[in-house]
Amino acid sequence: MTMLLSQEQELLKDSAVAFLAEEGPVAQQRRLRDEKVEQGFDAQLWQQMVEMGWPVAVLPENHDGLAAGYLGMGAVFEAIGRNLSAQPLLTQAVIAPELLIRAGSAAQQSQWLPLLAAGEARIALATDEQSGEHLPAKLNTVATQTSAGWSLSGEKYFVIDGVGATAFAVLAASGEGAPGLWLVPADAPGVTVHRQSLIDSRNMARVQFDQVELTAEMALVAMPAAKALDEVLDRARACMASEALGLMREVFERTVSYLKERVQFDTVIGSFQALQHRASRLYVELELLESCVLAAHEAIDSGKETHVAELASLAKAKAADLCEKLCNEAVQLHGGIGVTDELDIGLFFKRARVLQRLLGDGGFHRARFAQLKGF
Repeated sequence: MTMLLSQEQELLKDSAVAFLAEEGPVAQQRRLRDEKVEQGFDAQLWQQMVEMGWPVAVLPENHDGLAAGYLGMGAVFEAIGRNLSAQPLLTQAVIAPELLIRAGSAAQQSQWLPLLAAGEARIALATDEQSGEHLPAKLNTVATQTSAGWSLSGEKYFVIDGVGATAFAVLAASGEGAPGLWLVPADAPGVTVHRQSLIDSRNMARVQFDQVELTAEMALVAMPAAKALDEVLDRARACMASEALGLMREVFERTVSYLKERVQFDTVIGSFQALQHRASRLYVELELLESCVLAAHEAIDSGKETHVAELASLAKAKAADLCEKLCNEAVQLHGGIGVTDELDIGLFFKRARVLQRLLGDGGFHRARFAQLKGF
């Protein structure tokens, strides 16, 4: 296990770091929030990312991808976390195409993959429901067989990048059988999309399906839904852990800089040993998280599919726990100014709270890791 980036991955990382610092800094996230941009991201900036090839960076070459690997993509997400750059990269470069490649038919792949690569369509994954539980055991969204085909009814919550999506990949129960995945156009009769407001001001949706007519061509059945979702979501979880790592490194560095500048009682507060110890413990936790994240990406790139699930859950659990611990400490160490809107620390704090829970929180992934280990 090398966990080192190749020359091509280093180039991808360097271009992402430079591009996002220039075009997608924290100030842009503040502007998107203040202007209440419906889709939660800058469409022009997203198109620039498309032209740089990011949506196809990790896809295999036989699907017109660049096969750059997840170690490289993880570096891109780390840069995204550092800048709080809002864009639909996770759903359009990882979740949607990886799901189509595994579970989609040849016709579905030929229809949708070129559109996703060109940024001309967006597919959002709809799995979670009102309880907020990630991948609930009992689904209230149901596909019922009718004389004409199938009918889909139910409601999905916390659909990432759901506002403005062209289609939804919907997880639904179907009688006594295993849940299935359906690719439903957003403009199909019976589909209603509502924006959900979360504290990070990103694109999140609640989607209602009211007796939506389904055809056999809309089913994603090339691979069992549970297996396809596990493989796709583990790649997304690893990327999300990378974003959390980048976010927390930025928060940590800003906090240490503040400790070196802030003066109380004629003394720089960073000279207080008690604060140095708190910062040191956070630094160690960050290094541990980086090792977990790189191990997850390396397992994906090396095709060690049996280890991907364990390592993705390990990385996501560690990231979720540290999102709470480190950002709480950052606010405390900044003092009262840490909770004001003028300081960017508050924006990082809010995004960290959402990252902590999306695609499974620490408790979900600790339980999954234990189950995978046979406990």
